[in-house]
Amino acid sequence: MSAPAADHVIEVRDLAKVYHTPFSRRRVVALDGVSFSVEPGEIFGFVGPNGAGKTTTIRILMGLIRPSQGSASLFGLPVPSRAARARIGFLPEAPYFYEYLTVGELLDLVGRLFGLDRRARRRRADELIDVVGLTRARKQPLKSYSKGMLQRAGIAQALVGDPELVVLDEPTSGLDPLGRREVRQIVLALRDAKKTVFFSSHILADVEAIADRVAILVGGKLYEVGRVSELVDRKVISTALILHVPAADGVAAAAAALQPRCQQIERRGDELELEIGADGDVDEILAEARALGARVVSVSPRHETLEDLFVRRARIAGSEGLGRARPQDDVTEEAAP
Repeated sequence: MSAPAADHVIEVRDLAKVYHTPFSRRRVVALDGVSFSVEPGEIFGFVGPNGAGKTTTIRILMGLIRPSQGSASLFGLPVPSRAARARIGFLPEAPYFYEYLTVGELLDLVGRLFGLDRRARRRRADELIDVVGLTRARKQPLKSYSKGMLQRAGIAQALVGDPELVVLDEPTSGLDPLGRREVRQIVLALRDAKKTVFFSSHILADVEAIADRVAILVGGKLYEVGRVSELVDRKVISTALILHVPAADGVAAAAAALQPRCQQIERRGDELELEIGADGDVDEILAEARALGARVVSVSPRHETLEDLFVRRARIAGSEGLGRARPQDDVTEEAAP
């Protein structure tokens, strides 16, 4: 029997999750009426601070815990669904692997779980080990891997079954800038291959660089859902100036003269870095700087970024008493069957 056609790969409606501490039985609200959907073939970024409810949402989607309220579906099938799971690749936030296996043996094990034959398992393992950059370390046991290398192995195992939906919980965690760039390229390649990617992250620059749409979750509440270009305010919010002042005593004098008209000013050798607010008169400050003997090195208008939007929403949540990390290590969970 074929799976029903679905307009959304992921659909979440009014999702709520309440935990209880084991002794005091205090109620801890992890999710509070969260609703969103993920479309086929898109990269969907799920962002929020620690304790926001990102991992709780993912655990519900993966059928690992039950929601207290609301519903979630994958490919039009209600969670939990064995048929939906067969079409998903999943990387949890803190994956654990048998440490004496090599990455090839790990991928072979996962391939067996997906029912791949021996030849297909070997071919898929070779492809993925190369994709995630572990070729040189393929014969080493996983216990010798760094956190970043284990993360790469985790991404590889999530892709073994050639999934239609890839769910990645903090996929760039523990990676250096080069490793993060490589992961972003892998995610973009998945989209090019018509896959759907749902990933959570607190590294907002990574999300902004590759996500088609984002959702901002703070304190268990969903504050924004949409394209980054639609959510952030593209007007200039500040302007960065870099000035070169030849004389050492001139640097101090220029800094003192310009300080009252800048949001921030820093001295770096014979250069001054200024940040001017949106209401500042850049032309007048430039004229004054030149009169003081400074040479303009650069002028860089700064527009709002996803990080700026996130900080604004987090402040709103903070004023409402939300956004604080919840003690999820000390609460009981109701596991799904």
